[in-house]
Amino acid sequence: MGVKRLVKVVDVAIAAGVSSATISRAFNSPEKLRPEVYNRVMEAVDKLGYTLDNSARALRSRRTRICGAIIQTLNHAIYAYATNTLEERLGEEGYTLLLATSEYELNREYIQGKMLIERGAEALVLVGGVHDPRLYHLLQVRDVPYINTYVFNPKSVHPCVGFDNYRASAKIIKYLVGLGHKEFGIISGIMKNNDRVQERLRGINSTLNENGLFLKENCYVEKPYSLKGGYEAMRILNEVGSNPTAVVCFSDILAIGAMTYCNDNDLNVPNHVSIVGFDNLPYSLYYRPALTTLEIPSKEMGHLSAEFLINELNGRSPKEFQELEAKLIVRSSTTRNQK
Repeated sequence: MGVKRLVKVVDVAIAAGVSSATISRAFNSPEKLRPEVYNRVMEAVDKLGYTLDNSARALRSRRTRICGAIIQTLNHAIYAYATNTLEERLGEEGYTLLLATSEYELNREYIQGKMLIERGAEALVLVGGVHDPRLYHLLQVRDVPYINTYVFNPKSVHPCVGFDNYRASAKIIKYLVGLGHKEFGIISGIMKNNDRVQERLRGINSTLNENGLFLKENCYVEKPYSLKGGYEAMRILNEVGSNPTAVVCFSDILAIGAMTYCNDNDLNVPNHVSIVGFDNLPYSLYYRPALTTLEIPSKEMGHLSAEFLINELNGRSPKEFQELEAKLIVRSSTTRNQK
């Protein structure tokens, strides 16, 4: 990518119809400006993709050797594996990784992305394919390479490396239907601004329908990615009387929480209810019963994301769409339907 002309303070001032001094106040002393003036300045900043001058000078030479990554939460362990390999590969080429979190809020993600660029990030790694349009605009006008992860959508205009969440969840349902299960419960993570969860749920519903089945009312529970979230979700599924014979959890941590509830309430896993996770984190093998789960290729994703950014930053043309396989790992938390 070529380096485009940097937006200057005077450009923002002209666009906002104010003086350059007012632009400075908007960043350093916003409380001194009338709200309508401040808002007008910020609109011009967003439109032009302006970032603070101290980073702009560094970005001009592309010598910061800093990359940024915005993940959605630090509470979901699966992100650690991709981040570690991303940082390792970037480090081999002399790049430093700056990390930020969005907590599933698009506006926060935009602010974090802007902050990373202002601090000198030459390229960004993002999670998922749903982002604030202002963030995409900023990346384009600043000519900052980026890649979406944990998703694969070859029809998108945005480069990505990941797996097809629709097909991944469909693979789980086909396996469970093959074991004779007809009554299902779903425990998902945060749905808001989370296209991975939305695609997984779409894959589940579609595959059930293909087999003459459907997800009953009260059989879907959304909870934060935590042991408590999985525990509470399983309690809800049990108390509303949905009586699923198989429960699909959108993370291993949710699945372990769900199995803990079953163990505490004399619900045998897998004879009373089969439980499947998503991630294949190390502890899924050592919990009892060992967890059947879908292995997410996070380490490979981190490595390929780094390769993409390194190639972009060095004038090479990397492959923009890279699909990885999510593998079903069958263990002892699932069995044939006993009912």
